[in-house]
Amino acid sequence: MDWLQLFFLDPVSLYQGAAFPFALLFNYLCFMDSFSTQARYLFLLAGGGALAVAAMGAFAALVFIPALCTVVLIHSLGPQDVHRPTFLFQMTWQTLCHLGLHYMEYYLQEAPSTRFCITLSSLMLLTQKVTSLSLDIREGKVVAPSGRIPNKNSLSEHLRAALPYLSYLLFFPALLGGPLCSFQRFQVRVEGPSSVWSRHSFWALTWRALQILGLESLKVIVRGVVGTGAGLGSCEQLECIFVLWSTAGLFKLTYYSHWLLDDSLLRAAGFGSELGRSLGEEGLLPDADIWTLETTHRIALFARKWNQSTARWLRRLVFQQRRTWPLLQTFVFSAWWHGLHPGQVFGFLCWAVMVEADYVIHAFASVFISSWPVRLLYRALAWAHTQLIIAYIILAVEARSLSSLRLLWNSYSSVFPTVYCTLLLLLAKRKHKCN
Repeated sequence: MDWLQLFFLDPVSLYQGAAFPFALLFNYLCFMDSFSTQARYLFLLAGGGALAVAAMGAFAALVFIPALCTVVLIHSLGPQDVHRPTFLFQMTWQTLCHLGLHYMEYYLQEAPSTRFCITLSSLMLLTQKVTSLSLDIREGKVVAPSGRIPNKNSLSEHLRAALPYLSYLLFFPALLGGPLCSFQRFQVRVEGPSSVWSRHSFWALTWRALQILGLESLKVIVRGVVGTGAGLGSCEQLECIFVLWSTAGLFKLTYYSHWLLDDSLLRAAGFGSELGRSLGEEGLLPDADIWTLETTHRIALFARKWNQSTARWLRRLVFQQRRTWPLLQTFVFSAWWHGLHPGQVFGFLCWAVMVEADYVIHAFASVFISSWPVRLLYRALAWAHTQLIIAYIILAVEARSLSSLRLLWNSYSSVFPTVYCTLLLLLAKRKHKCN
C-alpha cells in the first residue's frame, strides 16, 4: 500500500477548489462592458501565474519557461514550420523533468515533493495545449501570429499580440487539470460577446457537484475495503483477483472525481458546451464518461472513452499521423508522455496488445455467434474480462516501479491478459490461414 499513499493525498483538488470562486468571478466580470478583452486575457494569465506559484512554489518556473519559449517559437516560425520545433522542445523539456523524477525515486531513493509532482502534471497538460495550438496553426485553423506582426512593430505591440497565446497556455481553469480546450474555443470565449449565465449551466454544475460528492463517499467505502484487506504481496490465489478489482476501482473513482472537478472549473469560467455552436464543433468533451466506461465489454471502446480529451488529442497527434503501426506508436508515445516509468511502459504496451486482441476477438465472435442467449452470455463474460484486464493495466501503470510490477506479474490476475494474448495469436493465425 506504500505506492498508493502519495496518490490519495490530493492537494490538486484543493487548489482546483480554491480556483473555483475566481472562475465564477471571471464569468461574472465578462458580463461587464468595462471588462475589456485585454483585461480578460490578463485576468486569466495572472490567475494562472498565481495558482502556479501557490501550487508549485519555485517549481513553477519549470512551467513558465516552456510556455514563454513556445510563444517565442510560434511568433518566429512560419505556419508550416512551427509544429515540429515546438513539439520537440516541449517533449524534450518535459522528458528532462521526468528524468529528474526518475533520478530522485530510483537513484537517490527519495520521495519527490508534492509540488514537483504537481509541476510534472501541469507540464503534461501544457504539452497538450502546445501541440494542439501548433497543429491548429499548421492546419490553418488559427492564424499564425508570425504572419500578422511586422518585425518593425514596437515591443508593446509584440507583447499585446503574444498575450492571447501566453494566456491560453497558462490560464488558470486548465492549469492543473481539465479536458483539453482548443485555442479557438478559448479565443471565442475571451473575445466573443458575453452570454447570460443560464439556469442550465447552474444545474449542470450542481449535478456535477452531487456526482463528485457521491464518488468521494463511495471512494471512502472502497478505500476502507482495500485498506483492511490483503495486498498483492500477501494475497493468495483467487483472492488476488478481488484485490486487483477493488484497488483498481479505488483508482478509477479518484480519476472520475478529478475529471468531474476539472470539467466543472472550466465550465464555471464559461468554457462550456454552449461555445460549440459558435465554433461549429461539438461542446467541450468531458474526460469522464462513467456509464460507458463501467458498462462496455470492448477494450477498444474503453480506450477511446478513458480520459476522452486526451484520447482525442493522442489520436490527432500520433494515430492519424502514422502509416505503420499507428496503434502501437500511439500507446508508446502515451508511455513517453506519462514519464516512461517501468510500470507505465509495460502497462501501455499491454493496453495496445489488448486493444488489438479486442478487435480480432469481437470480429470473430460477431461472425460465429448468432443466437441471442449465447450472445448475451458472451457479452457478460466479455464485460467481466474487460473490466479485469483494465484493472490489471491500471495497477501496472500506477505501480510504476519494477518491484510493484513483479507483484502484479506473479499474481493470479495475470491470467486475464494472458488469455487475450493467446486468443490473439490463435485467431490471427487462423485468419492468416484463411487468407
